[in-house]
Amino acid sequence: MERADLLLLRQLLLDTRVLTLALVDDGVPVAGVSPCLAAGDFQSLYVHGSRLSRHMKVLAPGVAFSAALHEPDRPELDPLRLRRLLLDGEVAALDETEATEVAARWAARFPSAAMTLALGDFAFHRLEIRSGRLIAGFGSAHGVGPRVLAEAAGLEL
Repeated sequence: MERADLLLLRQLLLDTRVLTLALVDDGVPVAGVSPCLAAGDFQSLYVHGSRLSRHMKVLAPGVAFSAALHEPDRPELDPLRLRRLLLDGEVAALDETEATEVAARWAARFPSAAMTLALGDFAFHRLEIRSGRLIAGFGSAHGVGPRVLAEAAGLEL
């Protein structure tokens, strides 16, 4: 993958604050929108939400997911050229140390969400990325996996 595409991948993971999350619950598709935070090595994303919401109830270790992050849509953009990152993977549990570290980063990224950190029905989940597709524009798509994610995370700016 070329440097410009790695930079785009990096930008989408670091700058996109909301992802669309797709899951299956008892054979029924469930989609939701959730704030997100990329892990430092880009191998996973973190989401935090209420277990009362339909899509967050489904999240549990071992559950498969698909997710989409994209640049903001604007009237002057051709929707076919909207740059986006489509991801697939599996939900994983956080240990107490990881949850504490993520909570601190979460509060810094989403100051208005600080109150939800103390609510009992809210929880963090780690979305471990197995594969994906970076759509850099119409006719420009690249496979994304752990090696490419690591390369983007370690990119010298």
